[in-house]
Amino acid sequence: MTLEGRYVGLILAICSSLLIGISFVVTKKGLQNSSTAEHGRASDSHRYLKNPVWWIGLIVMVMGEILNFIGYTFAPAILITPLGALSVIVGAILGSVFLKEKMGPIGIIGCLLSVIGAVIIIFHAPEDPDVQSVQELVAYMLKPGFLVYGILVILIVVGMIWKVVPRYGKTKPIVYLSICSLIGSLSVMAVKAFGIAVKLTVAGNNQFNQPSTYIFGFMCALFILVQVNYFNKALDLFCTNVVNPIYYVCFTTATIIASAIMFQGWNTASLTNTVSLICGFLIIFSGVYLLDMIAPLSNRQRRLKKKRRQQKKRYH
Repeated sequence: MTLEGRYVGLILAICSSLLIGISFVVTKKGLQNSSTAEHGRASDSHRYLKNPVWWIGLIVMVMGEILNFIGYTFAPAILITPLGALSVIVGAILGSVFLKEKMGPIGIIGCLLSVIGAVIIIFHAPEDPDVQSVQELVAYMLKPGFLVYGILVILIVVGMIWKVVPRYGKTKPIVYLSICSLIGSLSVMAVKAFGIAVKLTVAGNNQFNQPSTYIFGFMCALFILVQVNYFNKALDLFCTNVVNPIYYVCFTTATIIASAIMFQGWNTASLTNTVSLICGFLIIFSGVYLLDMIAPLSNRQRRLKKKRRQQKKRYH
């Protein structure tokens, strides 16, 4: 890749992170506008689908993801991926300004630890091979390691939706965000395969006469719908400053693990990279634990503020 291409990729990645960070705050605002005292949370009945502010947030997020996807074609992943941490910083700043969300010292430490751990993992993660065809990617996906991973993810997600969500979903942000991240690790592979199919078709090698192309397209739509649904539930219940960093680190970690299993990247990892990865995971777990710990407290503070506003309205 040329030096000019790297600069283009970096600019696209920075713009992508800015848009994604903004989208979290706009989406949250749309969810708040859709929530009412009579009907409860917007995410419980999907009322946010009727709110234009929520749709603006979703469109901004899609634009950010598209720029990020294009950025990978200009610069290597090791330069692009760490810049995703900017979306956490942008979301935290805008959340404190427009949503009046305060993190406090524990939240700030948790956010910093999460981002630092994620960046360490990104820099030391095994590199993916340069896949040039859908058939090549399908061959990787059909290997026993990734098949077992995919089946485990589906079983874990179904188990969480059935047993864990009803019990802990409204008090622990990690529950909804784990579902998003695990499904997201599969959706990334499906999007990659569908993207290769589109790229080859545009180049003159039609891939839409292959059943696998339609299967990957269906998987993309299904997985993304699940992600959007549970991400909105998390964002509706918890502060942006808690949801954003937890989602970033969980999604990044799950994607790296899925990719390493599929391409068998662990076999080529050096001792230094292995130790660095372990340290990165430990730092991430510490940061996510702190953020998960303050989530109920921030929710309690938000409910108290809401009650005070309602009481003031009654008196006036």
